[in-house]
Amino acid sequence: MEEQSGKRHCHTGDEVRLSHHSEKLKSSLTSRLNRIEGQVRGVKRMIDEDVYCDDVLNVIASIQSALSGVGSLLLEYHMKSCVVDQLQENDSEIMDELMKTIRKLMK
Repeated sequence: MEEQSGKRHCHTGDEVRLSHHSEKLKSSLTSRLNRIEGQVRGVKRMIDEDVYCDDVLNVIASIQSALSGVGSLLLEYHMKSCVVDQLQENDSEIMDELMKTIRKLMK
């Protein structure tokens, strides 16, 4: 990660691809992922306990929604930081990479 004028940038060299996330963002993502992890364990337990399928499916839908929220938050950060930085460095390939990622997220 490069640092210029107190601003941290994404580093996308051939060997390393890093991004700098604020502690607030890391904490938010970690908290959300911990909750999702607990929900996934809950689904496993529900299946082991033969819980009614519709109830399990509703929890799975909740997990998918929560994962989508994590992805959305990370995508927003990526666009506002990494993508902007790379565009300012005239790296037009970032748009192809971004569109490919967005297509995956939309499936």
